[in-house]
Amino acid sequence: MSAIEVNNLTKKFGSFTAVDNVNFTVKQGDIFGFLGANGAGKSTTIRMLIGVLEPTSGDALVDGYSIMKEPEMVKRHIGYMSQKFSLYNDLTVAENIRFYAGVYGLDGKKYQERKKWVLKVANLENMENTLTSSLPGGIKQRLALGTAVIHEPKIVFLDEPTSGVDPISRRNFWDLINDLSAAGTTVLVTTHYLDEAEFCNDIILINAGKLVAQGNSKQLKTNYIKNPILEIETERTVESLEILEKEKWVGETSIFGNYIHVILNDNTITEQNIIHLLQEQNGIAVKRVDRIVPTLEDVFIHLIEKDNK
Repeated sequence: MSAIEVNNLTKKFGSFTAVDNVNFTVKQGDIFGFLGANGAGKSTTIRMLIGVLEPTSGDALVDGYSIMKEPEMVKRHIGYMSQKFSLYNDLTVAENIRFYAGVYGLDGKKYQERKKWVLKVANLENMENTLTSSLPGGIKQRLALGTAVIHEPKIVFLDEPTSGVDPISRRNFWDLINDLSAAGTTVLVTTHYLDEAEFCNDIILINAGKLVAQGNSKQLKTNYIKNPILEIETERTVESLEILEKEKWVGETSIFGNYIHVILNDNTITEQNIIHLLQEQNGIAVKRVDRIVPTLEDVFIHLIEKDNK
């Protein structure tokens, strides 16, 4: 049995369709990435799957329980961490742990065991009486995840959990997610950090409430962009981009830092054609032109632009 089975899930707010007939499954123990721009429908989908928002139509099974018929059972068997840290800043570390343990009915020896575990994974041992508001963002984030899974749920939902956190703390947080997955916990995580998606076993892309692609990182990179991609570095990035966009053999362009990524419509175009166009015809020094494997960001931009046409 899959950990999560989503069937024709739809949510409308008046005449606006936030989630449109979505279908997917999540295997037990997987880290499942749910990607999309702000407003794409990620959080609305999550809120339906955790039993706090009733679908307009369709259904989903979460750990075998129907979100339409058994939302309270769903809530009991999952963990959830929201975009904003779900901790009480005016409580101490220990008080936050005690509160969430109480919500999930933990007490006695089991509570003491799980409290010890939460303190360890959050790097807060011997800091139980510290006010939560005084904690650094990365530590607070780990504490929030620890309290979300204090009852050892089989499935945990993380809604953009690393938003606004520094890169080192984000990496440490993902180490903790990998540990949970290795222990058998299924993790569904929404994110708009495409580098984080590389850590996922399976990924879906959502745009305007509809799923536009699904697969692991390798599958997304190889199945959805068939044309060659060039990475170009020049002395004048924006001007180079404007020149390239006028060429018929250029399909899509995007800027990655100081580089330009170009998806070609013509397989016969070579690096020398780019140098000739920019350097010899327009006087822009070209530092480098390389054929590259598409990044997830290339795939994401390509699919979103295609879907929006």
